[in-house]
Amino acid sequence: MATKKLVVIKEFDLSNNCPECFNQNLKLTFYQKHIYGKLFHRTTNQVTNQIVCNTCGSDIYPAKWTDDIERIFNYYQKMAVPEKSSLKFTTLFYVLLFVLIALGGAATYLFSEGILTI
Repeated sequence: MATKKLVVIKEFDLSNNCPECFNQNLKLTFYQKHIYGKLFHRTTNQVTNQIVCNTCGSDIYPAKWTDDIERIFNYYQKMAVPEKSSLKFTTLFYVLLFVLIALGGAATYLFSEGILTI
């Protein structure tokens, strides 16, 4: 029902050596998880990251990080500030809420006038 998307917060080009092919063409990307539904849009505080070598196309996992990559990662992690965790309702939610309140008010009026009985 709800779709989950990873939205890019920041991207950084790194000049560190790739542990696989030893070229200096890495890209560090930070993502934030967003959940989109028909009635709401939720921004979570979950942040993930990915380091990819642009030359060989391999993902660089933390087990293969060198001290230089880890030091640069810690520096750029402070610069990637995510959006605040929030919950926003869509227009459909407000329309449905208005219809339910209107139906409740109409039912209350009809019961008070004696037109409807249980």
